[in-house]
Amino acid sequence: MINRLSALFELQQIDDELDLLEELRGDLPLAVNELNSEIQIIKETVTAKESEKEEALNTIKANEEEVELLNANLTKFKAQLYQVRNNKEYDALTKEIEHSEEKIKVLEKENVELENKVQSLKNEIEEVQPKLEELEKEVSEKENELKEIIKVNEEEEIKLQKKREAIAAKVRKSDLNTYTRIRKACGGKAVATISRGACTGCHNVVPPQRQIEIRANKRLYTCESCGRLLISSAVVTEVAAES
Repeated sequence: MINRLSALFELQQIDDELDLLEELRGDLPLAVNELNSEIQIIKETVTAKESEKEEALNTIKANEEEVELLNANLTKFKAQLYQVRNNKEYDALTKEIEHSEEKIKVLEKENVELENKVQSLKNEIEEVQPKLEELEKEVSEKENELKEIIKVNEEEEIKLQKKREAIAAKVRKSDLNTYTRIRKACGGKAVATISRGACTGCHNVVPPQRQIEIRANKRLYTCESCGRLLISSAVVTEVAAES
């Protein structure tokens, strides 16, 4: 049983060292992720505005082509006015002319609105460009800083990861599942010892009878207050002697 307890304690020691290396990175990983998310949102917004601008320009072009066609028809209709033979034909041509002129006004008004929209979208896109460039510069600096920290500690981290794999292989699957669950729930610290009658994880007093049972090293015990696995000083001494 003491081997099971020792393996868990060793695993906690390795994880403590890995956590320390992670702490050296500080909030850089989180900052990089947040910056990249912000950059992505801006880029998606810009893409949407570019698409909207392109659609407006296409509509303007289509309207201009239709206006050109309508103007050609107007010229034709007006020329035909001098060739009409009766009032009915005159009225029909007049209606066509009025309809074409009204349609041209509608299209030209729409194009003015669309041109204003295109200019507004251009301005909005240009306004966010400096912010986007600033964020991209900032994330690049932080990524380089993070890479440098990772590079400095890479060898030590690889060594610790290999050591962790070797130790984890010695831990029973059920014990490892318990350890992982507690570690996740207790901020990375799944294993604690007893110091002056209290759990070193939460500093609450461990009942005397439970202390005796823990020192017997016959099974896994958890702190009644914080739920961490409690290890006796004998296990700590044995692990220290083997190191």
